[in-house]
Amino acid sequence: MAISSSLALISAFAVSQEHESDEATEDRQVELGQYMTPPQISEFMADQFDPKRISDVELLDAGAGFGSLSIAFANRWLASADAERSLSISAYEIDPNLVLPLRTKLSNLESSKNSISSEVIEGDFIGHAVSMIKHGNEPFSHAILNPPYMKIRSGSAAHTLMASVDIETVNLYSGFVALALALVRGEGEVVAIIPRSFCNGPYYRSFREFILERSSLKSIHLFEKRDKAFSKDNVLQENIIIRLQKGVLQEDVVISSSSDGSFSDLETNVVPYEEIVLPSDPRKFIHIPAKDSSDALIRHPRYKSTLENIGLSVSTGPVVDFRVKEHLRKKASSGDAPLLYPGHFNERMLSWPRENFKKANAIAINSNTKRWLYPRGFYVVVRRFSSKEEDRRIVASLVEPNRLPDTPIGFENHLNVFHQKRGPLDENVARGLMVYLNSDIVDDWMRNFSGHTQVNATDLRYLPYPDRQLLSRFGKWSTNSSKLSQVEIDNKVAGIR
Repeated sequence: MAISSSLALISAFAVSQEHESDEATEDRQVELGQYMTPPQISEFMADQFDPKRISDVELLDAGAGFGSLSIAFANRWLASADAERSLSISAYEIDPNLVLPLRTKLSNLESSKNSISSEVIEGDFIGHAVSMIKHGNEPFSHAILNPPYMKIRSGSAAHTLMASVDIETVNLYSGFVALALALVRGEGEVVAIIPRSFCNGPYYRSFREFILERSSLKSIHLFEKRDKAFSKDNVLQENIIIRLQKGVLQEDVVISSSSDGSFSDLETNVVPYEEIVLPSDPRKFIHIPAKDSSDALIRHPRYKSTLENIGLSVSTGPVVDFRVKEHLRKKASSGDAPLLYPGHFNERMLSWPRENFKKANAIAINSNTKRWLYPRGFYVVVRRFSSKEEDRRIVASLVEPNRLPDTPIGFENHLNVFHQKRGPLDENVARGLMVYLNSDIVDDWMRNFSGHTQVNATDLRYLPYPDRQLLSRFGKWSTNSSKLSQVEIDNKVAGIR
């Protein structure tokens, strides 16, 4: 069959996949962590591979589903490969409901071109992969993946198997990527669409070290609207597409972005690797610059301190309201402490108490609650949850003691609290910290650093900070204006003037 006929077959497949994906039950998807890859995303992923290396190909598709990624790759291969070259596809699928349609699709593909062969392996990819790794096999030249998303329990069969080949991770998606990387031979490529959650945090540190030690990070694609890539499946986890190449020197990284999976507004930039993974960072956090963002904070010569360096700490608010219902008060009396929620802050300032507030305004002070209360004084709080589509990821507010009664203070669990040894901050340091945290360069850093919409205390600990003296200067400067504009804050923090 001619190449044009082959491509027609593949286009027809995309239409059929839309129908078949609708037939895959939501319960079954959740059970196996399945989310089918839309055709346009499949095509984009296939286009990520180095065109100079698409010749004789042994392709791994782990968690193949209906085969959209394999067939998109075949489409790319048919358009670029010489007649003398071959494509062999190994497609793994654990769901017996998908195996027959997958075999049918790949068999039709084989009949379209004699130089294409395929094998559908029904069963657990992890067990097969671990066996091959233990025997020293690296049978693949390329791997393309939309792996399942599901947490791995410590001590489970999957965890034990992967640990036996030095892969430690907490989710199937990262496990599949690590296994695929282990199974491609030297200079082999892996392209995968996966959640962004692996880029930071302690739980994925081992996985980050595994992939960065064994491969070069070649490209990252970012979807600006996190709910659009898998909109039919109601996936809210922010996904990215990464390309890794095994056993080659690390060079600059191609960062691309689009609003959604149509790629109609695709933009591309080349970023030095040292700005993606900071050389001084032992945790190997992966920073992904968003469109139109800058890395001014990383480059700034004066923002090199850690919270520990400047004697400060940040903690999640200790009061979990549903666990202390009997101690909560709508209106404070003499034996109560203010209980501060995100709703008590507006435009960086504290407003307490609030009339007709849905939440409590206070918590009783007694032997059961004292351990959760902070001494009265100055603090800075950052709300933990925001929408990705909001203008700001970090919203920092000042707690001024003169706006509160002369009692300890309760901080609810949806706030992060900056403190000094669980006590109040120096006033100027607190004011300066609020200025710094509300600057655009800090907000850009957090958006590049973290794909999730939570701002955790852990994230804030890893933020670069000014030294204590500079924070105090910011604080003294801020008292000269009753209401600082965003432009004033940004000019001060960016220019230190």
